[in-house]
Amino acid sequence: MSPVLDCRDADQLLPALRQARQAIGRGELIVMPTDTVYGVAADAFNASAVARLLAAKGRGRQSPPPVLVSGPDTMRALVAEVPGAVDRLVERFWPGGLTIVLPAQPSLRWDLGETRGTVAVRMPNDKFALELLEDTGPLAVSSANLTGKPAALEIEAAIQMLRDSVSVYLDGGLVDTGVASTIIDATGLVGRDSRPVTVLREGAVSRSDLREVLGDLLEPDPVDPDESDAA
Repeated sequence: MSPVLDCRDADQLLPALRQARQAIGRGELIVMPTDTVYGVAADAFNASAVARLLAAKGRGRQSPPPVLVSGPDTMRALVAEVPGAVDRLVERFWPGGLTIVLPAQPSLRWDLGETRGTVAVRMPNDKFALELLEDTGPLAVSSANLTGKPAALEIEAAIQMLRDSVSVYLDGGLVDTGVASTIIDATGLVGRDSRPVTVLREGAVSRSDLREVLGDLLEPDPVDPDESDAA
């Protein structure tokens, strides 16, 4: 049985960070709390570790994991360009539940799966997660569950699904929100062929909140079928 360490216990906090850091360094998987749901994490720059993460969840390379970062400066090192609109989004919603897809920095040597030259980045609003990210650097992180199953909101659910595929489980208690991050595609803001920002998954950040920052740079809201035939 893989060890379970309580991040809320002051006596276990430093050992938890140390064991998690060592596991990541060995190319192994950990489960960690975030501000949205529990995540299963691997070194973003270790291709075999990322492949192990996808296999543990029962996913293929066509579903690459997002990358959690400790702050905007790390994001800038991972992406090719940060448009002004993305800067405004980061200022408003980070740390928090907004994942932003941008063109990846082409000089980076990593393999997250079939990303088509992009990377999805987020800064979580969780003290322990941020402290760990400061130690490990960027982590490939996906929800700690088997594909098709509900995301884990407490450590026991993650353990039941992922079992010994994970080397270290970090227990932060019941997740407060349990709402996955909103994912947006901002790649259209980079380059000459300007396209609006699209919402790939609605979650913790609403469309109306995004609209306050982006205005017309956000795709039009979907039409309610009950209203489309209205006079």
